[in-house]
Amino acid sequence: MAAARSRAAPRARRSAGDGAATPPDLTRVLDSIRAIVRTLRLSGRASEQVLGVNGAQLFVLQKLGEESAQSLAELASRTHTDPSSVSVVVSRLVARGLVTREASPDDARRVTISLTAAGRGLLRRAPRAAQMQLIDAAAELPARQLRALADGLAELVERMEPADDGEVEPRAGRRARR
Repeated sequence: MAAARSRAAPRARRSAGDGAATPPDLTRVLDSIRAIVRTLRLSGRASEQVLGVNGAQLFVLQKLGEESAQSLAELASRTHTDPSSVSVVVSRLVARGLVTREASPDDARRVTISLTAAGRGLLRRAPRAAQMQLIDAAAELPARQLRALADGLAELVERMEPADDGEVEPRAGRRARR
């Protein structure tokens, strides 16, 4: 992560369009996002090459290695994702024989999601998923800083949402066109 921090250091740059200097904070934001995406991508690629599972699958396996899940909703909560996304990952892991999905003995409407022996064996050889490093690093931030980061990223994503025609356009530009 130290390398990611050094890549995120402020640098004066010129924007492609107008020749004006890019504000250092904007450069730091973009460099930091790039470093996170790069870390996740490289970790996922290494996981696939070495273990045959992608980064998301490894992350779910590691969460199940901590404790079986009593439902997809519980596993989604533990992985900080939505149930539909975790359901797709679990289905792929079940198909590979790394995870079982069985009716709960207490409530037939619920499922217990657990590692198989093959899943436990794979975990013994696995490096720590980059998603776990990201979550741990974020959790170490002071609450106020984490809240500010969450608010800022949510606002950034909202401003990037596609316009009605499918083109990505700043939110202010969309308002002006309407």
